[in-house]
Amino acid sequence: MRGQPRVLYNTAEIEIWPHGLLRARSNHDARTLARARHVLRRKRDGRYLAAVLPNGILPLVERLPREPGLGEALALLDALDAAPPAGLGGVLRYPRTLPLNRLHERLHDLHLDEAGYAARTGLALVPEPAVLAFSGFDRYRRPLWLVQPAARAWSRLRQAAAADGIALEAISGYRSHDYQLGIFQRKLDRGQSVEQILEVNAAPGFSEHHSGLALDLSCPGEPPAEESFETTPAFAWLQARAASHGFHMSYPRQNPHGIVYEPWHWRFDPTATAAPGNKEPDPRCSKE
Repeated sequence: MRGQPRVLYNTAEIEIWPHGLLRARSNHDARTLARARHVLRRKRDGRYLAAVLPNGILPLVERLPREPGLGEALALLDALDAAPPAGLGGVLRYPRTLPLNRLHERLHDLHLDEAGYAARTGLALVPEPAVLAFSGFDRYRRPLWLVQPAARAWSRLRQAAAADGIALEAISGYRSHDYQLGIFQRKLDRGQSVEQILEVNAAPGFSEHHSGLALDLSCPGEPPAEESFETTPAFAWLQARAASHGFHMSYPRQNPHGIVYEPWHWRFDPTATAAPGNKEPDPRCSKE
């Protein structure tokens, strides 16, 4: 596996993770994952389903053959084994984005007015990428996934900030529809209304994080996803320099989507340009 790019292959129900990035939940899991070329992971709850070993597939759950989406995941594995792609862009005939996979029905089940929400916010449904590139780890040592161009741009952005004495940390990157649907369902189960949830969470399917192009950023000493980030030199640096690396802040104050001000949320756009500049760093957000 050395020298191979770390790639997450995405299907409607199951993620195909590369070797060495998932945390073991027991000694048995640790031994299994250490030998696995890939791990099949259920998207809706993160459950490990099977380990792809050199000599075959080892089920990690009972009744694996009945798992929804297993056939699609195994067919993709077979295709990758038959003709491994030369790079992240050459994923055989696998589509670059996934179908919306019953998202309309699932939004209806949540009693969420999809058409009304889209009209009110001006946002469109965002399909998930079929392939994501490993982009390092976030603040919490979780693997960070982005589409390849955004992954490269994030690496350049972070290096440029470090050269200016600014330490940038990713809080999160790609999130699946299932992840966002789970947030909604848990809050509904706790008695919150759809309207209350939408005050702080984007509707499932409408988040920029689904695209693999968006990052939530912070710096050492700052809490995640707080407006106070705008007072840091890291934020000032981003305002001055991020656009020259293709990133822009998606939700400034009084944005037309009605989304709360999010100085931490930045999206990669290769067409964005701006004149670079510099701000003096602050100890809270500077490199050690």
